[in-house]
Amino acid sequence: MILLLGIQSVGYVRQLSRATGTILADNYNSLQYAGEMLRSLNDIGQDSISRHALRENLALQQQNITEISEKETTAALERHVASLSDPVTEAEIRTVREDLFRIMELNMAAIRAKSAGVEQRADYAMWWLIAVAALCALIAGGILVWFPQSVLRPIDALKKGITQIANHNYRERLDFPGNREFESVAESFNDMAAKLDEYRRSSLDDLMTAKKRIEAIVDTLHEPIVGLGPDRRILFMNREAFSVLNLREDAVGRDAAEVALSNDLLRRLVRGVNDTEKDADKEPLKIYADNKESYFQVENTPLYITPVGGREQQFVGNLIVLNNVTRFKELDSAKTNFISTVSHEMKTPISSILMSLQLLGDDRLGTLNGEQKQLVTSIKESSDRLLSITGELLNMTQIETGKLKLIPKVTKPIELIDYAVKATQVLAERFCCFVEVDYPEKISKLFVDNEKIAWVITNLLSNAIHHSPERSRIIVGAVQREKAVEIYVQDFGRGIDPRYHKSIFERYFRVPGTKVQGSGLGLAISKEFVEAHGGTISVESEIGRGSRFSILLPA
Repeated sequence: MILLLGIQSVGYVRQLSRATGTILADNYNSLQYAGEMLRSLNDIGQDSISRHALRENLALQQQNITEISEKETTAALERHVASLSDPVTEAEIRTVREDLFRIMELNMAAIRAKSAGVEQRADYAMWWLIAVAALCALIAGGILVWFPQSVLRPIDALKKGITQIANHNYRERLDFPGNREFESVAESFNDMAAKLDEYRRSSLDDLMTAKKRIEAIVDTLHEPIVGLGPDRRILFMNREAFSVLNLREDAVGRDAAEVALSNDLLRRLVRGVNDTEKDADKEPLKIYADNKESYFQVENTPLYITPVGGREQQFVGNLIVLNNVTRFKELDSAKTNFISTVSHEMKTPISSILMSLQLLGDDRLGTLNGEQKQLVTSIKESSDRLLSITGELLNMTQIETGKLKLIPKVTKPIELIDYAVKATQVLAERFCCFVEVDYPEKISKLFVDNEKIAWVITNLLSNAIHHSPERSRIIVGAVQREKAVEIYVQDFGRGIDPRYHKSIFERYFRVPGTKVQGSGLGLAISKEFVEAHGGTISVESEIGRGSRFSILLPA
């Protein structure tokens, strides 16, 4: 029926198209020729071209005669055009114009008649198509009433079965007796459900076994471990965590923030979850555990998983591990005490050596020859270097043991800079370096420990001299900042790779490839001294462009 409806529609559309085309081909051209002749007639008295155009369009009209009485009208037009005089009179023009109007009226009447015919055909086609469409609708309605009984019912049953499988009910089965088309579908569905049921039972056992195994492993670890969910609920804790945090097992499953209200240690751990500072940079926690003061380094790890069938990772919580670093702290303390003792023990004999060298240089005890003076100078330089290293070690032990004492007083920055310049004057002359002081007229005074800050500036200036080529400039100066004073030392030596800008302030670190000898403690001690005053120390440097070390102290 749909094919019949389509064939009928195409047939009627073609008939309407053909009728419309006939109107255009038969009458439109005649109207066009008549219009052109009217325009030529209006201009016929002006030039000969209009007369020629009039005759050309008349010839075309003679070949396009399609309507009754159009031939006689066209013949009369031909006679009147042929009899036009030169020049043309108004009476002749009026006669030709009347002939043209009659031709146009004949074609317009034909167009109206043919349009009425097309409309009748269109109405006929419309009613015929409506009748055929109604018949098709009746047939389709009957099919729609009958078809669901045999097709939609099994599909609905299949949909319900799939829903049950999606809800993990793998015992659902389908049966379509007498429906051969759906019997194979039901058989495949039942096989799938049976295999899923079997897999679920085996997977559940495996998951439970794996869960218990992981719980046993976590529980036997000596480090306290706490697992938090994305909503900050406590998911699990091992025995060490219960012991160190002094919590009971009922804390698991509760909101960590709620439990932390009555537990200071847990409150610090939960607060550290949102802390952006690296775990390695944080100070260890001092906790009383194992009947003694213990130290724990907190390690917080965000956990992410990729869901099955997904592509983007999903945040599932945090794992907090407390690494017991008590043994390392004890070893570090023992090392600090040992260094302090050795440094103290070494300082006295080194001082005695220097005093003896000074006596040797006194002419009252005898005159030294050139080789002896050279040996004494070499011994003195080595002793000075040992004394400097010993002093650095003592400063570091004071910092590590918390015995660093500051004796601040109001002072001018220029006094600290002058002290450092004078202290390194001999060194600068030996390396042929020129030290320039850049000091403004007005600058705030500082409230600092003169000895400590002067030591820092001296150390920076000494480093600049050692790392600068001969006959190079070194600038030491001060700049007023907002509520602070910046003291800087700038050299034009080899420079420092930006990769090491942070590492150079760590203890015992030396930039790879450097040939200058040193303990690697000077900048670390300088950092501790400056930060003890509430200030900061920083470096700006690039390879081949020198270095600028800056100390920013509150004014």
